[in-house]
Amino acid sequence: MQAYSYVRPSAIVGDHLGFSTSGGRTASGLAGNPRFFSGVITQAAPAAAGLLALADVALARYHQPRAGSGAFSRDPVVTADGERLRFESFSACGGVYARLDMMGGALDGEVFDRGTTNVDVNRPLREALARVGGRDPLHLGVGADELTVTTLDGAVVEKKVPLPERWLRGFAEVQVIASGFDLRGELAGMAAVRFLRGLPKRATSSVWVVPTGRDLRVVAGPTRGAVCLSGVGRLATLHPLLRFAKALRVYGPVAGDRVESSAWELELPGMRYTLVLSPEAWRGFSGEGAVLTDLAGEDVSADADVVGMLLNFEPAVEVGLLADRSGLSPERVRAALTQLGTAGRVGYDLAEAGHFHRELPYDKVSVEALNPRLRAARALVEADAVRLEGEGKAHVTTAGGVREVHVTSGSCTCAWWFDHRGSRGPCKHVLAARIAVRAREEAVR
Repeated sequence: MQAYSYVRPSAIVGDHLGFSTSGGRTASGLAGNPRFFSGVITQAAPAAAGLLALADVALARYHQPRAGSGAFSRDPVVTADGERLRFESFSACGGVYARLDMMGGALDGEVFDRGTTNVDVNRPLREALARVGGRDPLHLGVGADELTVTTLDGAVVEKKVPLPERWLRGFAEVQVIASGFDLRGELAGMAAVRFLRGLPKRATSSVWVVPTGRDLRVVAGPTRGAVCLSGVGRLATLHPLLRFAKALRVYGPVAGDRVESSAWELELPGMRYTLVLSPEAWRGFSGEGAVLTDLAGEDVSADADVVGMLLNFEPAVEVGLLADRSGLSPERVRAALTQLGTAGRVGYDLAEAGHFHRELPYDKVSVEALNPRLRAARALVEADAVRLEGEGKAHVTTAGGVREVHVTSGSCTCAWWFDHRGSRGPCKHVLAARIAVRAREEAVR
């Protein structure tokens, strides 16, 4: 269970929006209820709508929705880096990641500290956000001192919600998957509105979107340059924001012959609202396995310790600068960032094509505990179950028989590879073989 402890509920009182905070790490150390910002939101209506959309994602279960699923909503995470505020949330089903970036142009006020914390979002606050009008001034405070209301008895407000490992793993998978995306298409405001409103109405529909000149066109199947949109209904939180939209940007990997993840970013006045969707509605990000290859390296943990000490809530993480300061190669820095991502310590900004530092305010668990395939692969290596052959092949002995692995291509004769063929990361046998190969290479150096 994750326990949130707030001094008092978040609320809008008059023209003051006060977010109460619960725990987290700041540039000046650990804090129980950190205070990050106090000032004016220059664009109140889109900010309120964006925050409400973010909260809606946290409540949603897009795959097999059921009554009462919102009872265990996880409160959003906010990161302050001195230049912007990043609000993040994840759907209850683990298949949709949402982030609202309030840029410097949307904020006018005083920064007290940098860091990451949870912020309380409750039903009365959601109702108040829905009433914020276009011309309403809105003062924003992130931190308990900003609130002008208190509970009658002054008691601490506590929430306890389940925090499944798959939910935390999803944060890691999102940043790794998104880092492989490119911008595939962009539409200006009215064109973006027409496109999104013209998508199929059936929420479970899956389509591919292909850029054609200055437009985006929906096609029925994968084609060169197309982006997969699996589960049209998972874009629902974009629609209330369309009246503020300045542009829509679509990101994705090079399309193949299978469904893929995608990202959808609305540019708002002084803000960006981004949704990243898992390949299919029933697939949460935690099972994608995108982090496993990087985590299998023997030096990754030590490298992550070095790189982690160099992070200090900067607006952007520069791989080249970290490589110079750490003495590591850019490739090892990227692998270290993946390891840090499994602990929720870095995210990825598609618009800026770079990582950002944040520290998820959750109880830390070991990386291998969050990745059972990696744990199983290491166990196979320790049991001497891996026999390396020539021509990049290996045989891995398991209780179910001997598996033949092609180390470079990542193929295997196991049922996992037969079912997924690499679309959800390497199987434990491929991971074990790659760990064994790296160990042999280290031994001959």
